[in-house]
Amino acid sequence: MKQKQLLAALLCAVTPFAYAATDSLDEVVVTATRFKDKSSDKPVNMTVITSEDIQHSSARTLPELLSMQAGVSTRDYFGNNAASAAADMRGFGAAAGQNTLILLDGRSITDPDLSGVQWAAIPFASIERIEIMRGSGAVLYGDGASSGVINIITRTPSKPGGNGSLSVRGGSYGTQEVQARGGYFSGVAGADLTASKFSSDGYRANNRNDQTNAQANFRWLGEAGELALKLGMDRQTIRLPGARTVQPAAGIDQVSSDPRGATTPLDYASRDGSQLALEWQQNLAGADINIGVAHRSKNQKSYFDFGGFPAYRDGDLTVNSLTPRVRVPHGLGGDSSLVIGVDVHRWDYVQRISNAVANIGQPINRIGMSQHNDAWYLQNTTHFSSATTLLAGYRNERISMNGTDTYDATAPGASFGSAAPAGSFSASKNAYELGLRHQLDTGLAFNGKVGRSFRFANVDEIYESGPTYTNQFQFLRPQTVDGLEFWTDRRVQDVNWRAAVFRNNVKDEIHLDPFSTGVGNTNLPPSRRQGMELEGKWQVLPQAVLNAAYTYTDARFNSGVLPGSVFTQTNVNIAGKHVPLVPAQKANLGASWAFSEATRLNAAWNYVGSQYMENDEANTLGLKIPAYSLTDLKLVQQNGALQLNFAVNNLFDRKYFNYAVSSQFTQGKYNAYTLPGRTFYLGLSYQM
Repeated sequence: MKQKQLLAALLCAVTPFAYAATDSLDEVVVTATRFKDKSSDKPVNMTVITSEDIQHSSARTLPELLSMQAGVSTRDYFGNNAASAAADMRGFGAAAGQNTLILLDGRSITDPDLSGVQWAAIPFASIERIEIMRGSGAVLYGDGASSGVINIITRTPSKPGGNGSLSVRGGSYGTQEVQARGGYFSGVAGADLTASKFSSDGYRANNRNDQTNAQANFRWLGEAGELALKLGMDRQTIRLPGARTVQPAAGIDQVSSDPRGATTPLDYASRDGSQLALEWQQNLAGADINIGVAHRSKNQKSYFDFGGFPAYRDGDLTVNSLTPRVRVPHGLGGDSSLVIGVDVHRWDYVQRISNAVANIGQPINRIGMSQHNDAWYLQNTTHFSSATTLLAGYRNERISMNGTDTYDATAPGASFGSAAPAGSFSASKNAYELGLRHQLDTGLAFNGKVGRSFRFANVDEIYESGPTYTNQFQFLRPQTVDGLEFWTDRRVQDVNWRAAVFRNNVKDEIHLDPFSTGVGNTNLPPSRRQGMELEGKWQVLPQAVLNAAYTYTDARFNSGVLPGSVFTQTNVNIAGKHVPLVPAQKANLGASWAFSEATRLNAAWNYVGSQYMENDEANTLGLKIPAYSLTDLKLVQQNGALQLNFAVNNLFDRKYFNYAVSSQFTQGKYNAYTLPGRTFYLGLSYQM
């Protein structure tokens, strides 16, 4: 009954907004076609978060900001500057990080490993807008866009003159942050520079986090084109506190008695990254040509004590890419344009494993992997009229992987072990999409889309121990997702709203099972994700904005049995069972009220429903991650160029977590990663 009341309330809150204004919005985006284009006339299920939205938000991190959107949920281990966080679109649970493609200025920062996106490397000061494209992206962006694409667009010099900002922030748990940005554009050439420094002890013991970032965007304009150069670097060091254990039979409840404690006081990790991208765009005889080349690299180090059996890892990952594309207008089928492109990516991965930092020069195992991704794609947009648009696209992508492993029996700590035999793998997958949009004179639009996406296993998902506990490369079948969705929306000057229903059928879902020893990597039985999304935003008064969002997700396995191992349950029937780490319901409410020209109060409420723990595919362990709700407030005082802001997150000090693993043999026992209680932040910024 409560679910129906909540849904009805949100529908009532959204639907009346349709007639509040009549001026249509022609929002310019790039994610939908990989060229600057309008989103309002295409069958693309998209939301844009503007820089103004970011400024009004009480969110401290990018995942927190994204979690306020319909269809997007987030998962965090520690709550310290999103150091270990993932965004999940449309219910992929534990594999969310590999099925939602994250882009920075149109280039993937979702790497072919399990390290996750480095959200903290993108400071808010550098962001122009964020484009969220649900259920689309596989044709234009390929591998990993199973549920959609999130494209973070950074600031580019565009307005003549100079500008800049300096902001500082301090708060709970010893948090300190400074961000500085400056830019200048002559009308022909310009630069935009951003630097930031963050440090915090964190809510948990042994969770100190230090983050440093720097970005530079340069732009040169010609008569019919432009040249852009983007540079970036980031560095992070973080301590890893481990989980909190609950075992009622043994009288243990660290979630309640010691939520801030650390189980692994010796564990830590670090990450150093750099990126360079050069992009040339030109209009020749009416055709837009874009040629991009990019290089990105990162080094990751980690130490895990494992109760006196330590493991130290030192890994390097680099990618070089070439991404030429062209958009050609044509008159076939009305006002139309065709985008043709090629994507070439070359990945190199090396990981060295030892028992201590001092011994990494002679590693026990040295794993190497090279990966080639080559793709071509077509996407055609046909405007039959000002009201009706057809979008059709196709992509073919081929992957080839080669892996090697060297074992040194004389290395310190190499008392036992093995080298995986060299392995190779190649596969080719296709993606397509077909979408139709028709808009009525009132501005109300109806949209439908059908498509297929795919995902290849990454390097961390294919290196595992076999049934006899010897290392091996376990290459998995590519995953495919067949999707269907319908939505209606209305975008006007003071009001916009969207209502969508979707269904995704997943085949050969790639699954890494860290809780099984032996052949833990596998392709899961067929599953499906379906649900609905509602969201609306209303400029109710010149000084007040309201927004609401609701997401219902039903993620289940269609059929099948998980074989398991001696360390887990065996032969588990999962037919009809819920996919773990997927909340069925999520709701968001937000308000921003300007009491005067100088004072504004922003409020946000976020509700996340209960969900099964990660390893409970059978839904039989009797434990779920509890539902929770969070309330955030942010007060902003503007005095000329100077802004003072005060924020309270988790206002009511809710005790919660959104990741946990249950014991399959001890009733009631589980490990959870507790997240911060009430926090306070005070910030000061100056705009030039």
